[in-house]
Amino acid sequence: MPFHCDIEARERKIARRVVLLQIVAALVSACIGYSINGAAGFAVVLSGGGVSVVNGAMLAWRMSWASHYAYDAQHQLKLMYFYTIERFLVVVVLLCLCIAVLELSPLEFLSGFVVGQVVLSVGRLFLNGFVTETVANKNVK
Repeated sequence: MPFHCDIEARERKIARRVVLLQIVAALVSACIGYSINGAAGFAVVLSGGGVSVVNGAMLAWRMSWASHYAYDAQHQLKLMYFYTIERFLVVVVLLCLCIAVLELSPLEFLSGFVVGQVVLSVGRLFLNGFVTETVANKNVK
């Protein structure tokens, strides 16, 4: 059981780091938007990055929530499907709200969103591989 708790703690740590990377990427891309289009570009790109940060934060939150049901794999799988649909709907609603209702520039908004999503995917892979290698190296010594 201690091994399971160690894996769970490591996954939570990776998820927090990925969300922090998304926040940094959203701020950097918003600064690039500011250099191109001023304060309006900063706000639009930052709001697109914010939507991807919300997606990443929901993923981390729901992964930790579902881990409480690790004893029942079928129930945990149902929860993960439900949480995936929930995240998808939240992102679609936020994208529609920002583009249709607030009438933000789609190109700038989606560029911030895409940067955040790329960081979510690549950051998770990179941090997971990096942590796995360091754990393997500690076990070898």
